[in-house]
Amino acid sequence: MQATIQRTRLYAEHQKLGANMADFGGYEMPLWYPAGVRAEHLSVLRAAGMFDTSHMALVRVSGSDSRRLLQALFTKDLDRCTGPKGLPLAPGRCAYGAFCNEKGHVLDDALVYMLERDHYLVVVNAGMGGVLAAHLRSFTGNHAAVVEDLTDQVGKVDVQGPMAGKILSLVLKDAEAVLSSMPYFSFKGDWTLFGKSALCLLKDDTSVLLSRTGYTGEFGFEIFCAMDAVERVWHLLLAAGSPMGLIPCGLAARDSLRTGALLPLSHQDIGNWPFVNHPWTFALPFMENGKGFTKGFLGDEALMMAADDVPHTLAFVAADLRKVTAGPDTKVLLGGEVIGRVLTCVTDMGMAMRDGVLYSVNSPDKPEDLVIKGLACGFVLVDTRLEPGTMLELKDEKRKLPVRVVQDLRPARTARKALASLLDK
Repeated sequence: MQATIQRTRLYAEHQKLGANMADFGGYEMPLWYPAGVRAEHLSVLRAAGMFDTSHMALVRVSGSDSRRLLQALFTKDLDRCTGPKGLPLAPGRCAYGAFCNEKGHVLDDALVYMLERDHYLVVVNAGMGGVLAAHLRSFTGNHAAVVEDLTDQVGKVDVQGPMAGKILSLVLKDAEAVLSSMPYFSFKGDWTLFGKSALCLLKDDTSVLLSRTGYTGEFGFEIFCAMDAVERVWHLLLAAGSPMGLIPCGLAARDSLRTGALLPLSHQDIGNWPFVNHPWTFALPFMENGKGFTKGFLGDEALMMAADDVPHTLAFVAADLRKVTAGPDTKVLLGGEVIGRVLTCVTDMGMAMRDGVLYSVNSPDKPEDLVIKGLACGFVLVDTRLEPGTMLELKDEKRKLPVRVVQDLRPARTARKALASLLDK
């Protein structure tokens, strides 16, 4: 946590739009805008939402030993991580995983982008650029790898939602070429001009890195640019997207969306406990038989030794939209016995349940008369393995909330849909 509160280049824009601001990771960021969290959440499910994520940090790793360094510290196996066939990470592709310490505890989760051979970008959470850069340097030794902390040098705006492709097609200089082939977890462009990567330009010649990724579970893009270009990018996207339903969204909608998408928030849902027994096994390099990892990395031995005697992170859903306050003082009860604590509890405004079946506003099979008001959901950290369907009770100072352990949350998420289908081709 930084001593002085920081502001992104878009702070004045947030103020003009009447955003409710709060401290997050050392940055004064918008929690929500006047439209409210519900409208922002639903805009991402039905049309598109735009997020200022310039508070995120980037670390550049380059040099002939850069991949070796990342392989030794990142949980994902970069030689077996791309697409359903598990191909090696190649230029234009990125991978999600985590950096752990020797105990297998998470320092931060991250996306690793391969720009070209011996040139990677690592995207981590606000305030973690310096921490991760120092961590990587401590393992560099005499090997040929240069680690640079790009914190506060990069602007970033994200457009998430089913209309995101159409919005990008209006602001890209050569939209047809850029959007012709962009599978999930791929990207194009490089605004840094550090290497030889091909450029991706907006219509005003702003150079960006356009990444088909996100944290909402919905189709969308993350757009990286030079810090002094981020206001221009914000206005271009807002002007193009507003007629299609694009609205600015704050951190509250980001949290409800990512939780509904069964994705963790670093330092809240993953952190100072072993990175196992959770819903994010895809971030670990398990062999097919689950009895080992396909490579070694810092923390691997601790994780393999952990087995069942460490906490379990489980997803839950309630029968209505009421929440409890997450945190160490909110207990998780099984048959009246306290078995853990609540990590996250939000309301996913796009979900509903009937006869025990979850639906979202995008579920093609939802009953016609179903009214979607939202459901409380989140993650608990408990001391025992529990099967899906197990009923728990969450208890804070105000209420007790009955919830059910589930394997997944908001159905019919659009993140992996074919891009062409969302461009009406």
